[in-house]
Amino acid sequence: MHRRAVLMALAASTLRAPVALAQGQVLPGTALHFPRDHGAHPDHRTEWWYITGEVHAPDRPLPYGFQITFFRSRNDRAGDNPSAFTPRQLLFAHAAVTDLTGRRLLHDQRIARQGFGLAEASEADTDLRLRDWTLARQGSPGRSRYTARLPSREFTLELSFAQTQPVLLQGEDGYSRKGPEPAQASHYYTQPQLATTGRLRLHGQDLSVTGRAWLDHEWSEALMHPEAVGWDWIGMNLDDGTALTAFRLRRRDGSALWAGGSWRPPGQPTRSFGADEVVFHPRRHWTSPATAARYPVEWDVETPVGRFRVHTLLDAQELDSRGSTGAIYWEGLSELRDARGRRLGRGYLEMTGYASALRL
Repeated sequence: MHRRAVLMALAASTLRAPVALAQGQVLPGTALHFPRDHGAHPDHRTEWWYITGEVHAPDRPLPYGFQITFFRSRNDRAGDNPSAFTPRQLLFAHAAVTDLTGRRLLHDQRIARQGFGLAEASEADTDLRLRDWTLARQGSPGRSRYTARLPSREFTLELSFAQTQPVLLQGEDGYSRKGPEPAQASHYYTQPQLATTGRLRLHGQDLSVTGRAWLDHEWSEALMHPEAVGWDWIGMNLDDGTALTAFRLRRRDGSALWAGGSWRPPGQPTRSFGADEVVFHPRRHWTSPATAARYPVEWDVETPVGRFRVHTLLDAQELDSRGSTGAIYWEGLSELRDARGRRLGRGYLEMTGYASALRL
C-alpha cells in the first residue's frame, strides 16, 4: 500500500499523540502536482517512499529481490518548543535483499531525526538522505529517474530506476480510501514497470544487475480504522506491461475491513477497484521460527478483472524492524499466476499485523 507499506508502528509512544485532522487532512478532489508531490509532506503525520523489484545478474540462474523504503513521521510532541534540538520530523529506512540461491533474506535499517546533517527529506522533490543512505529523483515529471545508494554490512544496493509509463494515480486521482470513514485515506501514486540497472554487492561480490521495479509514494494523516490490525497488499509488474495493485485492511478475526486496488494495462486507462470488489483467500501458511507469527504465503486474490494466485518465492521473508519503526512484518518477492498456475509476472507481497497489531 505502500505501504504500503507501510509500517510506521513507532516504538516511541511520543509519536502517537492525538492531533486535529485539519493539520494534514486528505481530501478527495485534491490534485497532485509534480515534481512538488514527489517530495515530502511534513504537515501529514506519516509518509513513505517504497521501491521493490526483481533483478538478474549474468550467469546467475535465480533472480534477486530487493526492498528500499524511506519513512517520514511527524512528531506531534514537539509542539511550540523553540529548541533546534526538538525532533519535529523523524526519518526511518529499511533495505532488504532476497537471495533465492542462498534461500535467505538480508535486512538492515536506519533511524534519525531530521536535520543536523543526519537526515533530510526535501519538500521540492524526492531527495532523501538518512546518514549514508540516499534516494533521489531527477528529470522532468514524465521522465523520472531515481537513484538509490544503500550500503550495509551484508550487502550494498546501488540502483537506478527509469520511468517507462505514466504515473499511476491510485484510488480517485490519487485519493485512496483505506477505511469506511473518509478520513481514513491517503494520497497515493505508483510508478510501475521501472527499468532497473545498477550494482548489487552480495557475499563480497559485485554483481551488475538489470530488472524491473515498482515505486509507491503515499502520505496520510489517519490511515487506519481503529478495528484494523494490519493489511495484505500486492504490487505486481506483469510481463505484458500491466500493473496490478490489490490490498485489504484486516480485522483481528481475519475478516476484511476495507479493500481496494487498481489494474492498468499499458497505454490504457486505470481501472480502480471498489471496496467490495477485492477478496483475499489464503491457501498456504508459514510460521516464523523467530516470532511464531503465522503468515499466509500463498493467496488467491479475486478482482473485477480476474482471479489471480500469489505464490511466494521464499517463505522466510519476515522483517524485524523493531530497531526503527517498531514493527515486525512480512515483505517478499512473489510470483503472480493465473488460475491455471501460469506465470503472469512478479512483484511484492506485504503483510502486516500478524506478529502484533500495527499502530500508525
